[in-house]
Amino acid sequence: MHNLDATFAALADPTRRAILMRLAKGESTVTQLAKPFKMSQPAISQHLKVLEQAGLISTTVRAQERPRKLETKPLHDAVVWIEKYRQMWQKRYQALDGLLEELKQME
Repeated sequence: MHNLDATFAALADPTRRAILMRLAKGESTVTQLAKPFKMSQPAISQHLKVLEQAGLISTTVRAQERPRKLETKPLHDAVVWIEKYRQMWQKRYQALDGLLEELKQME
């Protein structure tokens, strides 16, 4: 499984989440990604570096351009990890619901 700490750390920042949402629509260059944000291109590049280190994006070299694209494996790994805990808690809540129902019937 990919490094979940790096994935969750990268996802903790709203700007990086917004960048991932844009990349979900297709590849983009740094200039295109920086356009809607009120920050410098170097600041966007720092966010991209964090995302790339977490494996959430990759860079392609095309002549003068270096478009970024979304990599979904780390997100999938995070969803799998979260799903295990969701299922565990769902079973516990179902058991609690059953116990509460028994207590209601005893009244």
